Amino acid sequence: MPYTKILSTAVIIFILDRLTKLWVVEWLDLQNLYAIDVFPPYLNLRMAWNDGINFGLFGSSGEATRWILIIIALVISMVVVFWARNAKGWKAPIAAGLVVGGALGNVFDRIIYGAVADFLNMSCCGFWNPFSFNVADATIFIGLFGLIFFLEDKKKT
Repeated sequence: MPYTKILSTAVIIFILDRLTKLWVVEWLDLQNLYAIDVFPPYLNLRMAWNDGINFGLFGSSGEATRWILIIIALVISMVVVFWARNAKGWKAPIAAGLVVGGALGNVFDRIIYGAVADFLNMSCCGFWNPFSFNVADATIFIGLFGLIFFLEDKKKT
């Protein structure tokens, strides 16, 4: 049943996202340290509070924007579940669960903190990346990629 796969994947991703944010932001106190070098330059922890969308676009637009982004994320999550509900196989429901779990992880941050906690920073090969992301962001990206490639067209069946 696709709903079970979507829901179980979303719950696992939500919990993983919450645990990593608790560990890094609060227990390692990145919110006050701002930076921890883990394996420079490839993996660093850099605190960034993102109150906008990707790369901070539309950030600092106020309280109304925060709630609009929460509503948009919830609506998109419902659309993804609805869209993937009849998927055949296991790949598309898992991909949908990655998107929904990540989106809900970021929604939780917006509700609790007022912004999304981003902390993973990766650079390589002479390129310095100024942006940070989190587990939820990564799973949303992977899930969307999966939906593009694994959601079968119902007309083909």
